[in-house]
Amino acid sequence: MKKYVLDLTVKSVERIHERYVLLKLTDKERLPEMMPGQFVEVRVDDSPSTFLRRPISINFVDYDLNELWLLVATIGNGTRRLAQLKAGEKLNCVLPLGNGFTLSEKQSAGGTSLLVGGGVGVAPLLYLGSKLKLNGQDPTFLLGARSARDLLLLDEFRKYGRVMITTEDGSEGEKGFVTNHSVLQNECFGHIQCCGPTPMMKAVAHYSRQAGVECEVSLENLMACGLGACLCCVEKTTEGNLCVCKDGPVFNVNRLMW
Repeated sequence: MKKYVLDLTVKSVERIHERYVLLKLTDKERLPEMMPGQFVEVRVDDSPSTFLRRPISINFVDYDLNELWLLVATIGNGTRRLAQLKAGEKLNCVLPLGNGFTLSEKQSAGGTSLLVGGGVGVAPLLYLGSKLKLNGQDPTFLLGARSARDLLLLDEFRKYGRVMITTEDGSEGEKGFVTNHSVLQNECFGHIQCCGPTPMMKAVAHYSRQAGVECEVSLENLMACGLGACLCCVEKTTEGNLCVCKDGPVFNVNRLMW
């Protein structure tokens, strides 16, 4: 897929949580085609301590409004600077990067997909769910967080499918981790796609293998170049060491040494 370097215009910056902002970007030209699970590398200007671009998952693409959404966790100087952007400013982006989630025949109309996310890992699942809905499917989202106040974009997810929730403190949904949710014991799914903390993804991968269900995960290894040149995001796989940014970030769990 062709890659672009674009100076996108900031349309809005929404503070949706004390630690998260939602950037909505646009351009004069139609945004290029992007797939769920791909990401962008953004250049952080006016941050003296930030030398490298920051990889950020594609949260959503609205081609009717010509908007690209990026859900940003403000955890360092670079991402905090992104949260300070104002409408009308420019953000230099390289996109789309990596390989996205599979949209296979199993996920056509009548298929059963479970999309599992935790923390900021829920980001790529919104666009994925919208694509599945467009294909005639009603995906189920299983979203986990520490508490009710840490759940993100629930109203957006509910536009595209059923939303099941776990919180560690039991303040919303079922108490515990996503792999403890009763939906996994009571229902069968044809395909699982997952993004979030590595321990959570490994637990979901273990469940999928026991259940005999195809499973893809989106890895969040540390990245720098986003193009497979710097080798800092290497992951051990059944095919040897692969760059998550170029060969992933989405992998079938059977390819991983988990």
